[in-house]
Amino acid sequence: MTDTPFPLEPTAAEAQAAIADEFAFFGDWSERYQYLIDLGRKLPPFPDEWKTEQHRLLGCQSLVWIVPSGDASKLDFAAASDSAIVSGLVYLALRVYSGRSAQEILATEPDYITGIGLAKHLSPTRSNGLASLLGFIRDTAQRAAG
Repeated sequence: MTDTPFPLEPTAAEAQAAIADEFAFFGDWSERYQYLIDLGRKLPPFPDEWKTEQHRLLGCQSLVWIVPSGDASKLDFAAASDSAIVSGLVYLALRVYSGRSAQEILATEPDYITGIGLAKHLSPTRSNGLASLLGFIRDTAQRAAG
């Protein structure tokens, strides 16, 4: 696994609160989209050899690759996308869920999505892709938890 900055906050709940605080600074959605793009640029490097069909997340219009590692006590996720905005969505999901226990992942609903108004401002295809990403993380945690 590549070096990961996640988790940034001690708990998933604190990560969601921090995301809400950050997005509250921006007055309109053009600024929020730009911030999302900037966050996507902060994703750790993702090895080209991992960009395979085996690691491709299905259900996304953009190309998204995700590689889980770890066990029930701590699951890490490395991911990348070919889309700037989707990379930002990936960053937010990893900020909330990567580096956490399977139990914490399963106990944490992605409230930040509605909390920052993201649900209302994503296209249907991006919403489906985000649901696929969150579903993959949840399914991985479910399998790890047994």
